[in-house]
Amino acid sequence: MTVVQPERVVRTTCPYCGVGCQMNLHIKDDLIYRVEAPFDSAPNYGNLCVKGRFGLDFTTHPRRLKQPLIRDGEGFREASWEEALTLVSKKLSQIVRDYGGDSLATYACAKATNEDNYIFQKWVRAVMKTNNVDHCARLCHAGSVTGLQLAIGSSAMSNSIAEMEHLDTFIVTGSNTTETHPVISLFLKRAVRQNGAKLIVIDPRQIELTDFATLWLRQKPGTDVAVFQAMAHVIVTEKLYDETYIGTQTEGFEDYIESLEPCTPEWAEAISGVPAEDIRQAARLYAEANQAAIYWGMGISQSTHGTDNALSLANLAMMTGNLGKAGAGLNPLRGQNNVQGCSDSGGLPNVYTAYQAVNNPAIQAKFEQAWHTNLSPDPGLTVTEMVDGALTGRIKAMIVMGENPMMSEPNLAHAQHAIEALDFMVCIDIFMNETSEYADVILPSASFAEKAGTFTNSDRRIQRIRPALPPVGESRPDWEIVCELARRMEAILGVPESAGFDYADAEAIWEEMRAVTPDFYGITYERLEREGGVHWPCPSLDHPGTPYLFEEGVPRGRGKFWPLEYGTNSELTNEEYPFHLTTGRVLFHWHGGTMTRRSKLDEAFPEPILEMHPDDAHALQLVSGDWVEVESRRGQVTCRVMVTGRSPQGTVFLPFHFVEAAANLLTLNKIDPRAKIPDFKMAAVKLRKAETPQRDGHDIPLEERGAIKEPTRYVH
Repeated sequence: MTVVQPERVVRTTCPYCGVGCQMNLHIKDDLIYRVEAPFDSAPNYGNLCVKGRFGLDFTTHPRRLKQPLIRDGEGFREASWEEALTLVSKKLSQIVRDYGGDSLATYACAKATNEDNYIFQKWVRAVMKTNNVDHCARLCHAGSVTGLQLAIGSSAMSNSIAEMEHLDTFIVTGSNTTETHPVISLFLKRAVRQNGAKLIVIDPRQIELTDFATLWLRQKPGTDVAVFQAMAHVIVTEKLYDETYIGTQTEGFEDYIESLEPCTPEWAEAISGVPAEDIRQAARLYAEANQAAIYWGMGISQSTHGTDNALSLANLAMMTGNLGKAGAGLNPLRGQNNVQGCSDSGGLPNVYTAYQAVNNPAIQAKFEQAWHTNLSPDPGLTVTEMVDGALTGRIKAMIVMGENPMMSEPNLAHAQHAIEALDFMVCIDIFMNETSEYADVILPSASFAEKAGTFTNSDRRIQRIRPALPPVGESRPDWEIVCELARRMEAILGVPESAGFDYADAEAIWEEMRAVTPDFYGITYERLEREGGVHWPCPSLDHPGTPYLFEEGVPRGRGKFWPLEYGTNSELTNEEYPFHLTTGRVLFHWHGGTMTRRSKLDEAFPEPILEMHPDDAHALQLVSGDWVEVESRRGQVTCRVMVTGRSPQGTVFLPFHFVEAAANLLTLNKIDPRAKIPDFKMAAVKLRKAETPQRDGHDIPLEERGAIKEPTRYVH
């Protein structure tokens, strides 16, 4: 007789973008059958996008990894946890002994919890003695992080989501917000419709927010700095700057304004195509507002000049005094659900938790005392440097927790060669993906719905996730897997005193984490249960949290103005490769598609589509639905065309979610020299009409459409 379980409702945090929407999962018979958003809970107040509402069925997809897999010839065989953990711990320990810990490359995970990532970086640093830990933040907002750190000493979003609907004036640039952060876009649109806010959109594509904009500056791709510098020129020449703020809170202004002398709006018009008068009007709107905020996405940061882009925005905010008050600040919108938290938890090569520098002797001593071990003061490699290091032999092994570099790295042929050169690779994930196809061992982890912990959203709000479903098969939470490997490696390597990898639960990990992190100290699980979420910094138990930053000044003491010169190291178009390719997201999918393409969302958007301008399509005799070959100097993909004026003439747009037309086969692995972020937004391509494939996306059965290079070598 079948026993029907009663319905349960579990409050948790959405596992998709960085908004951090609160949701109620309705559970029956160990399935999520309905998702609702509580109307009384920040930050979303009853709103959910299509991914949060309908995209959680990946959790019970039949292709979830259920037990460890070990490579067996060209395929994989199932293994016990004991066999898999023994193999991984012995192999990694041997590599550490033979080549040192710096021969290992490790990827933390922007989809995993703060607790998972804290334990991961602790394992890497305390046991393997290397700071070679990084994650996908390097590939999305490293330009923002580096620029903001240089200018003000903090890279976090400075304002809260709750402030958005009360905005006075705001700029959105490099962000298709309605598709990448749909709930945030609702509040931004509400600010315009109900509050009369002035919106300035600065973007080459005709995104939905242009319908709500007072001004839309449609710059040529890659000319952002020229536009922002010209706005600054107007503010200076018309004396619209905030003399009090500049005099008391900043430094370097005189040198900066001297550097602006040639950056007239007419100069910027010649470079960017934006009319000079529109630049003047945008500068006046922004500078004359009582409070003005800037929001941006990867269109600003994913560039060889991503750091300069962020610096130019910081210059605008500082010269107008738009920092340190509600509704005024600098706000990079984070893409993954816990990319902010992974960075906060020490998932970066140069910092411990909350950006405490590894090369600061006092900070190093604090963590050595807490972890009972010696630690390296040398910053580690970034993900782009790790890939290059595998090709040169510097990196011997790679540990990838929940990331997919074979979809996220630029110039995927280059990344594939690097991964194939490794001696050993371990993947910890919920699905087989393009990267784990090359692994030696795959360890099955629990999804967000099967474990406890915390996520930190884009505006630094720490919130709970709670178990709603039983683990799939023999899968385990990431932190449990990592703790077991750490204990085994300590024993093999003969570590004299354990760094401490015995925890009763996720809360015990958080307690250790907040003890070594002053900015988190006032946040406890008990408080999160009571309040729902708390913004860090929160240094004491009676501290209210910090919805907006810099009320008492910026962390570096005085904000620094940075003189900039317009220029580009990006790949430019020419006669052979006449089209400029840019990449990004669509509403129904998320990053490499590992989750959304194994959900019902794949039925709504089942295949990659290349956007192109009607004039370009006419010249190539293409109409919507035709097939086209897109080729760069690095690779080629084939997909359908959608003819639309959203992309400007000469520019084509390809989403990066689809392995069957992987955008990063085309992109270039040239990087910003300071941020080490690749140039995903500028690649030169050529197009030609293609024959219709024998089997296109609409002919593939639904159950196969999410088969992202499933384990073709799997041995049952």
